[in-house]
Amino acid sequence: MDDGSAVEPQLDAFSRVLPLPLRVAVIIVAGVWAWGLNLHYLSLIKIDVPSLIRYPSRSSPHHPSHHLSCYRIATFLSIPLVLCLLLFWTLTRGDAKAVAVWQMLPNLYLLLLLVGFVAPIPFVSRNGRTRTLATLKRISIGGIAEAQDGKFGDILLADALTSYAKVLGDLFISLCMFFSSKHSSTGPPNRNCGGGFWVPFIISIPSLIRLRQCLIEFFRVQNANRRTGQISPGTGWGGVHLANALKYSSAFPVIILSAMQRSAEPSKFGLSEASLFRLWLASVFVNSAYSFYWDVARDWDLTLFSSVRERDTPEYPWGLRRHRWFHAKELYYAAIIMDAMLRCTWSFKLSPHLDHFNDLEGGIFMMEALEVFRRWVWIFFRVECEWVRNHRGPAPDDILLGEMSNKYDEED
Repeated sequence: MDDGSAVEPQLDAFSRVLPLPLRVAVIIVAGVWAWGLNLHYLSLIKIDVPSLIRYPSRSSPHHPSHHLSCYRIATFLSIPLVLCLLLFWTLTRGDAKAVAVWQMLPNLYLLLLLVGFVAPIPFVSRNGRTRTLATLKRISIGGIAEAQDGKFGDILLADALTSYAKVLGDLFISLCMFFSSKHSSTGPPNRNCGGGFWVPFIISIPSLIRLRQCLIEFFRVQNANRRTGQISPGTGWGGVHLANALKYSSAFPVIILSAMQRSAEPSKFGLSEASLFRLWLASVFVNSAYSFYWDVARDWDLTLFSSVRERDTPEYPWGLRRHRWFHAKELYYAAIIMDAMLRCTWSFKLSPHLDHFNDLEGGIFMMEALEVFRRWVWIFFRVECEWVRNHRGPAPDDILLGEMSNKYDEED
């Protein structure tokens, strides 16, 4: 085990408190809590998420609700994480050499985290666990279920993985450093661990998964139209799936150009450092703008980017849509603004070449946490949109968000 003497002068203050393996663990556990909150709140406003994702229903009313089961899993993962943090801080006391020496402790928790997701847990439904693992196995290679078998759930999970792209890269770096004789996984992150290929490739995997899913959906539409001999009025010729595939493809130039800039000799690619940076900046803008447009116009079905005639109709608030499940229009506007801001931030975060600055480690962690927050908010409106597509708005006697201070729009 590395004694930490070589890394002591380089270890920044933030990494002494929260080294890379623990950052990965905190972000993952926070995501579990966030999903439980999604399920809980959406159930309160009468949106049945399990039915949308074709998740196994409860066989008895005495069984805990889905969000309660999620909270239990989150608690099961959080208690040892808190204990691990307290023990790690007690043993290291912010000393860089001690932080490097005690690298085993955070990695033991990562092992526990893996076991917690894979091994049976007594208070978690066996059917639910089997379904979750089957879904992870299917989407891990870019597969996607048919609509009646839970396609929407596959999309939600795969989209969530894109928000964890950099976290997955950090997990790989942490494990690579742990098994390296020259580094400590709790020392300064070595972004070149494993060579210049693996980290960009790991970051690309979630986008590759969604890309393949979009192509599968496109060919399904094409095959269905071929069988019927005509273009379906509901799905068209499948162009929207190609456009969605293009959106996920726009992340690859950001990642590739970032890796090129991190090279020891960027000029060997035939471009100056300034030219590489300009190309990277342009790719960031394209990825951010395209993703933001898709979130608002496609994932949330809002009319912000529609024609003036459709966007400015008096039948519903400007830039929104006729049927909405949330009462307060301000929530939609706030979500749009938040998504625009954090989409830009996250596209910059896809750049591995920013990570070698030690004084940015705290900022990197903050951006990863903000992306989990953005995805958390995105899920509320993505699920709400899917529910509206299936139910055309709520019943007038439902108790919904904002009813205490806002009347429901008459057109809904």
